[in-house]
Amino acid sequence: MKRIATLFCCWLFTSFVFGQTQYLPVYKPTVFDKDWLVTPVLQKAGVYQANGGKDLVLANGLIVRRFRISPNLAMVDYQNLTTGEQLVRSVRPEAVLMIDGQKYQVGGLYGQKEHAYLREEWIDGFTANPADFQFRTFAVSPIIPFVHWQSRTWTSNHKQPTGQELTLLFSSNVPALKDITVTVHYALYDGIPALCKWVTVQNKSTKTIRIDQVVNELLAVPEEESAVVGKPDQMKKPQRIYIENNFAFNNSMRYDLSDQATHWKTDSLYTSQVNYNYETPCVLEVYPTLGVGIDLEPNQTYTSIRSYELLLDSYDRERNGLARRRFYRTVIPWTTQNPIFMHLISTDPPTVRSVIDQCAETGYEMVILSFGSGLNMEDTSAANIAKFKTLADYAHSRGILLGGYSLFSSRRIDDETDVIDPKTGLPDKGAFFGHAPCLASRWGINYLKSLKKFITETGFDLLEHDGPYPGDVCASTKHPGHKGLQDSQWVQMEMQKGFYRFLSEKGVYINAPDWYFMDGTNKIALGYREVNFSLSREQQKILNRQNIFDGTWEKTPAMGWGFVPLTKYQGGGPEAVLEPLSDHLADYEQLMMQYYGAGVQACYRGPRLYDTDKTKETVKRVISWYKKYRKILNADVVHLRRPDGRDWDGIMHIEPTLPEKGLVMLYNPLKTKIIRTITLPLYYTGLRNKATVRRGEGPAKTYSLSRNDDLKLTVELEPESYGWWVIE
Repeated sequence: MKRIATLFCCWLFTSFVFGQTQYLPVYKPTVFDKDWLVTPVLQKAGVYQANGGKDLVLANGLIVRRFRISPNLAMVDYQNLTTGEQLVRSVRPEAVLMIDGQKYQVGGLYGQKEHAYLREEWIDGFTANPADFQFRTFAVSPIIPFVHWQSRTWTSNHKQPTGQELTLLFSSNVPALKDITVTVHYALYDGIPALCKWVTVQNKSTKTIRIDQVVNELLAVPEEESAVVGKPDQMKKPQRIYIENNFAFNNSMRYDLSDQATHWKTDSLYTSQVNYNYETPCVLEVYPTLGVGIDLEPNQTYTSIRSYELLLDSYDRERNGLARRRFYRTVIPWTTQNPIFMHLISTDPPTVRSVIDQCAETGYEMVILSFGSGLNMEDTSAANIAKFKTLADYAHSRGILLGGYSLFSSRRIDDETDVIDPKTGLPDKGAFFGHAPCLASRWGINYLKSLKKFITETGFDLLEHDGPYPGDVCASTKHPGHKGLQDSQWVQMEMQKGFYRFLSEKGVYINAPDWYFMDGTNKIALGYREVNFSLSREQQKILNRQNIFDGTWEKTPAMGWGFVPLTKYQGGGPEAVLEPLSDHLADYEQLMMQYYGAGVQACYRGPRLYDTDKTKETVKRVISWYKKYRKILNADVVHLRRPDGRDWDGIMHIEPTLPEKGLVMLYNPLKTKIIRTITLPLYYTGLRNKATVRRGEGPAKTYSLSRNDDLKLTVELEPESYGWWVIE
């Protein structure tokens, strides 16, 4: 009788969901037949039915993800429509939970015998496991922004991403879990081959449950290569799907080295693989490596990390970089904010007002009270807040934004506050930076409260946050914000991300040297070695261009910052600095042009922007030029030739939707004049057959393009100089 009742309930749920799907439009495969990196995609993301209501389909003309909904829900199709490439070779559950030490699967179908590929006719014969969380219903809605971001600065994309969200609701027939619901969320974006997935767990019971781990994505995808012998860490991971999540840290300034949640695993079910020991890395799982470890109280909801998936259609580094940068511009548009800022090394009010005036005179937009300036945002005394509110008010009266620097990590507070090393049980050097405070300590909680209070009450427009939470675990059982070692990383990470979302939603710009972009930060370093800024100006010019070239493969120009030491920094003599500015005006101008010509802001760190009228006019001229071409200079970079000091080097900005389709920056590091014929790849500008080119503001000339949309351009550069060309 119990089995009959269970089957009857399943029939009721299945009938209900089938009834739901009948209201969805029938999926008719429509493939965008142009290049989405060149031509805007007009087709919108949608949710459809297929196979007579048996399937749910997510599609936007670039990718499609399809789910069989009975006898339980499982993904059975995931394609890149541009290439026709299929990413599903084996059916897996939608998520895996570890609750109170027990493992539970969410969704999934069983019965596949061959796991190298999946045939459509097999699916109807698959069965469900009654012990898994069972699919109950679904809902469709427009995407709701994850960060309700506000912008006070220049921004190239003010629009939040659009698309459709599909929510899939699951519950369990297991008595211990009868009041626990799991919702799997998918957000499919308009115009790009990307989606986001996350999981929420709601505790509707009267007891507390322990969430030990949540795997929010599982994909059994085709392997990238076959090797009879080889360990997983020796073999290539699948390259045509790019995965990013919002659980990343370690100050590397690169996502792939910061990621803490993407895991490529082997598949013991895949017994027909070539690898003799079944060690091919071909299963993707996304989860925080150290687990969650939190107690979920009654009527509370847990939200997992968010996994973003971008399907790629090439192995070309430039094309894949352009795809990733378009993804950032679309999905996290706050990374397109790019104010022009100066780093001031003083908080003396007359000096601050003087620099604010200089910024207003030259076209700068923001002053950052730098490290070493004397700013202390942890001091929320009435006198300190009044001092900096007065300065912020003055800056705003001149049309200038004001913000400043604060250090969290890489500092010692005291034994009660610092992270406790689980190996020694002591606050010794077990943290990422050696000694560091625990963000969930009483001091850490008060630190975030103090910064919120200071920034809110002064009206500051920016936080430069040095040493954000870097992933330290803490074995303390006395810190009020976490219970012990198991939940320490998850709790601190949630605190740091929540703080950044708070600031972003207040319109506060955030420079932070770690990968918190998905939760509201705006800028990170290009990547550099600090002591290099004590080298000679000649060396710095080439090294800075190398940093720009290398740091814009995966990041947009607005996502990275560089550095220009106006005064002594990290050592070095007179040959390393620009002060007095009027004595080194040619170097000052070229350093500005290198950065602004790349669309990259640098930290011009010193006591002033100019010292003479001639210096002032130089700064004004560069900033005026940058603002005139700001949109194309903030557009994506095509890399032409890396600086090596032996010959020309350069980059090209491209944007097919602008009047200026491209802007080329070229440099001659040699002490002799050069004439070179350079190939400019204009495919991504959208221009075909011909292009009009002018050097600087000079006369334009029309050129014919090659069959590959390349342009041969002969250029002449004076010794140790630069030039720029506009393509229309």
